[in-house]
Amino acid sequence: MKKTVFTLVLSLMAIVGFSQCDSLAGQCEKHINENYISDGQAYRALLTGTENAEFKTTLFAGNTYRIAACSGNSDGNLIFKLVDEMGNLLFSNAEVSNAPYWDFVIDHTITVKVEAMLDQSRSSSGCAVVIIGFKK
Repeated sequence: MKKTVFTLVLSLMAIVGFSQCDSLAGQCEKHINENYISDGQAYRALLTGTENAEFKTTLFAGNTYRIAACSGNSDGNLIFKLVDEMGNLLFSNAEVSNAPYWDFVIDHTITVKVEAMLDQSRSSSGCAVVIIGFKK
């Protein structure tokens, strides 16, 4: 009986957590304005402490991309980085006061990893949402 109750509690926590991620995705989409088209995905992860989430994507030459990253009810709670396949840091929003979005002009097609982590000075747990859009 205890195992069933424990499993039920964990399942409910996951449902509530991902529901929060869904509503946060809607909030994060405000940064993908009418000049951008979303790639159709909201990359989501529940984070605690110093955990980070990693999402891989390919950015195609000749495009301008906007990457928006959100956690919590206010901007600036999430740090995101772009790293190339060799592990080289291409960008970190921590260098620009945790900006909630940033625009990138891509000269050549590249596969990148987007790493997202909570700014520990602002939040110790929460949902991380990353949305990528390209300019029309």
